[in-house]
Amino acid sequence: MTSPIVTTEPPVPAPGRDPLNERGRGRRPRPDGARGPSRWLVSLVSLLAALAAWAAAAWIIDDNILPGPFEVFGRVAGFVVSGEAFTNFAASIVKIGIGFALALAAGLPIGFVMGRSRFMSTYFSTPLFVLGNVPGLAYAVFGLVIFGVGSTGPIVVSALVAVPFIAINVAEGVRSVDGGLLRMCRAFERRPADVVRHVYLPAITAFVFVGVRYAFAMAWKVEALTEVFGANNGVGFMIRRAYQEFKVADMLAWTMLFIVAMVLIERGLARVENRVFAWRKELA
Repeated sequence: MTSPIVTTEPPVPAPGRDPLNERGRGRRPRPDGARGPSRWLVSLVSLLAALAAWAAAAWIIDDNILPGPFEVFGRVAGFVVSGEAFTNFAASIVKIGIGFALALAAGLPIGFVMGRSRFMSTYFSTPLFVLGNVPGLAYAVFGLVIFGVGSTGPIVVSALVAVPFIAINVAEGVRSVDGGLLRMCRAFERRPADVVRHVYLPAITAFVFVGVRYAFAMAWKVEALTEVFGANNGVGFMIRRAYQEFKVADMLAWTMLFIVAMVLIERGLARVENRVFAWRKELA
């Protein structure tokens, strides 16, 4: 007697669902450790734990040297309602914006020639390394000594801090261009302006975004430190004034506002970068 032949059919995927992609929309499933709600929950718990430790330390010390979180939050709300926060942050952001414009004007051509020429890469590597590793305190002191009290010092300092990050990332972007594509452009006698526009610019744009994010994180801190020493407005100036008046709560309030502004701006830059270069992730 022959035994019956049993065949097993593969499971049929549910309608509208791709078994290789999440929800059938071409998106890869997230790994277990990258779920959004759990990440935000961990961040919230960490923040609450830090606030609880701060409140406990302030209660134990019971001195004006360490005000509690509720007092500092009250000062933050007062600065926001009175408009002081917006006025001083606007002054600081304008200085950083001008400094970044100068840094882009210098960093883009320097990075381009570094990526195209090994000699120029060697020539600029040491100066950029020095600029990127000078302590922020030294920048702040030099800005005060050379430019005095005013807006020029923070602008120049933020530009000097940002130039190395932008130039080095632009150089890496230029080096990433396919040599065969450049040879094809020369074979078809493409104009240099067209090669820069259609070959180099798309290649270095992603690298410029990365350089700007890192440069902003460094330049923002050094610019605020420079304002502490030699400025008549801005966040750093308000921290110095609170220090001179022995108002610890005001110092902590301005520092908290500074941290919140940095996080929001950095997250905004990251979101813009993800939207602009979403097509790269889809191709990957």
